[in-house]
Amino acid sequence: MKEKWFFVCQQCGSRHSKWVGRCQECGEWNCVVEEREIAYSTKREAPSQSLSVPKPISELACETFTRVVSGLEEFDNILGGGLVPGSVILLGGEPGVGKSTLLLQAADHFAAHNKKILYVSGEESASQIALRAARLGIQQSNLFLVTETDLEIILSHVEKFSPDLLIVDSVQTVYSSQLESQPGSVGQLRNNAHQLISLAKSKTIASFLVGHVTKEGAIAGPKVLEHMVDVVLYFEGTSSQNYRLLRSIKNRFGSTNEVAVFEMGSDGMRGVRNPSEFFLSERPQNIPGSVIGGSLEGTRPILVEIQALVSPTSLSIPRRTSIGLDPNRVSLLVAILEKRGGFRLYDQDVYVNIAGGLRLTEPAMDLGVIAALISSHTGKAVPPDCVFFGEVGLGGEVRSIPKAEIRLKEAYRIGLRRAFVPKRVAKETKEKLPIELFPVEHVGELVDIT
Repeated sequence: MKEKWFFVCQQCGSRHSKWVGRCQECGEWNCVVEEREIAYSTKREAPSQSLSVPKPISELACETFTRVVSGLEEFDNILGGGLVPGSVILLGGEPGVGKSTLLLQAADHFAAHNKKILYVSGEESASQIALRAARLGIQQSNLFLVTETDLEIILSHVEKFSPDLLIVDSVQTVYSSQLESQPGSVGQLRNNAHQLISLAKSKTIASFLVGHVTKEGAIAGPKVLEHMVDVVLYFEGTSSQNYRLLRSIKNRFGSTNEVAVFEMGSDGMRGVRNPSEFFLSERPQNIPGSVIGGSLEGTRPILVEIQALVSPTSLSIPRRTSIGLDPNRVSLLVAILEKRGGFRLYDQDVYVNIAGGLRLTEPAMDLGVIAALISSHTGKAVPPDCVFFGEVGLGGEVRSIPKAEIRLKEAYRIGLRRAFVPKRVAKETKEKLPIELFPVEHVGELVDIT
């Protein structure tokens, strides 16, 4: 067994032959650190008799999972219906967004179902967590806390304690004395996560690993953690907003791209069962530039308010600003509206916003953005009972989008009675809802919506 040293980027995990101030792969500064690698012998040993035997896929038995339900409906839904024993979940989010609060509440609910919980904290002291637990009203005797950062001690606690659920907050603070690199480095994260995951799988312990995020919004350190775990959840939101969005990026036991909405209160996180009503509750009436768009996050329809402001500019290059939508997509839609719709916007500043701070990437929001821009530019308000969804092509054509009926049901449920949809959607919609459909084939047809 030989040791050798190499240099690795803490942001993207790329290796370098020598130390550099700036990573050549991701472009970040001061992120390359020295790591130790242990090279094991390449001599192959004789195979044992317990090697697995390839079998036809048709003969393989399907494993069934008995999920553990916490009682936090939004939390259980985003996990795919509950927690799978032996699964490892990576939870990322900005500092102060509420990761520890949510996990402490979830741990309390699991403990109430006679599950033994071990909460390992490497960032906060026991007294700090006790104060939060008192504020949240948590008093379960099955919920145990230990403040520790040494990996070997944590593993010994898990071996002796044998919990049903393990929470490590956070994985960046855990270090192994067998490695000389600093806590939070790529080598430490890879080694520590591997050992925690191996122990969780061998003892069928469901585990949560909390991860910090970088300024770009990605889980700090390597993306390799996302490949090692079973579920990846991102907590979105800021301390200035009351709501939090829990987004599923990867889930081996359920649907991906699911979204759960929580509202932060003095007593902790509260699940929002009707996010459409929540995000539209403060929508102003009869204001030009405000329309309702029908988005779909995973399998959940969410109706949001799209706000647009078009105003004359004195600048040689007009502003194109968007919050909650891809700026490049908004600039593209503005160009389509100019070229295909005949609107003069080259001397106008354009601002587009998704009210509530949501970030949406679905092309189905295109038609709503176009309608909001037209409404603001003409000064005519869109009727408050209208919803828009559809993808807009470069030719100005309005293209079909998936799962239109789900969006229409959600629109009818909250009281909307008119829907501007792609022509194909209006033609192929089989379920008859008491909501009037207006087929739109080209963006120019939206001029007369008011």
